Amino acid sequence: MYEIITKEMLTPTICRMKVHAPRLAASALPGQFLIVRATENGERIPLTISDYDKEAGTVTIVTQQIGASSSEIISFEEGESFRDVVGPLGIPSDFTEMPLEELRKQKYIFIAGGVGTAPVYPQVKWLHDRGVAVDVIVGAKTKDLVIYKEEMEAVCDNLYICTDDGSAGFKGLVTAMLEKLVTEDGKAYTQAVAIGPMIMMKFATLTAKKLQLPVIVSLNTLMVDGTGMCGACRVTVAGKTRFACVEGPEFNGYDVDFDEAMRRQGMYKAEEVEANEHHKCRIGRGK
Repeated sequence: MYEIITKEMLTPTICRMKVHAPRLAASALPGQFLIVRATENGERIPLTISDYDKEAGTVTIVTQQIGASSSEIISFEEGESFRDVVGPLGIPSDFTEMPLEELRKQKYIFIAGGVGTAPVYPQVKWLHDRGVAVDVIVGAKTKDLVIYKEEMEAVCDNLYICTDDGSAGFKGLVTAMLEKLVTEDGKAYTQAVAIGPMIMMKFATLTAKKLQLPVIVSLNTLMVDGTGMCGACRVTVAGKTRFACVEGPEFNGYDVDFDEAMRRQGMYKAEEVEANEHHKCRIGRGK
């Protein structure tokens, strides 16, 4: 059993939990994910690792309440335990394999959208701890939906907040901020990484390509069972069928067929709505 050490609601629908999982924490690297099964009969939910502490033996997960299974995870409290937590899974970020001397010559810009800010954090932290220059753009609809602001400020060189309504930071999209930094402010980056909603990653990639900036994206939102068995995370990358959970979740953004990926994301909408309604009925009856 995997005990929940701390639980915190970052927004009304986004929950951060620190879970005791020593063996997983000892092996985790940035870019990887884990699978949570809350109960014996619960669904397997892949979640990107949002932080890990090898000494304390804990991993941090951030869950956005969308459907029945994410609601079930968030319903757990401190001191309770998940039935299973499996990982680390997936291929770590490419930079974890780069020689330190070469890595320190790079200048990274991360573009994070919404809850995608959580998996950006361990990557930025890992690079910062090794003396690599990192800037971060975080986008959200309003200031109340910005997460990890203080944590990110502690591990990056410059943090740029963007909100759709202008309630915090730059009023506009993360893509506009990226273009401004490069074309107006004279920022020279060697690598971009975009993590967030699929539509955001698509346009972040198009913007990066216009700026002749290499970009990596994470297709973690496509994953379902996390093992490649279900086939739900199939996506075309550089003209070939790839599986995000076993061959990713990170890929060269230039090579990803985002339109296909977004169509695949919509395949199970009806089932999600039905499952969520069933979950609400069970809660209403006191389970």
